Amino acid sequence: MTRGSQRDRDRERAQSRKKDSKGKDDGMTPEQRRERDAKALQEKTAKKAGQSAGGGGDTGNKAGKK
Repeated sequence: MTRGSQRDRDRERAQSRKKDSKGKDDGMTPEQRRERDAKALQEKTAKKAGQSAGGGGDTGNKAGKK
C-alpha cells in the first residue's frame, strides 16, 4: 500500500467521524454559552460554599481523631 492512499483513506475516516460528533454546534451563540456556563459555575460554587458552611460531612481526614 502506498502512503498516499492511506492518507486519503484516513482523511475519509476523519470526515465521517466529524459528522457523528456533536461538537460545539448546540444551537447557541457564544454569548449564550458564556451565560449558561457562568450560571452553572455560580450554582456549583454556591453548592460548595453551602457544604463547607454546613460542616460538609465526613471529609475522611483522620488527623484529628485518635
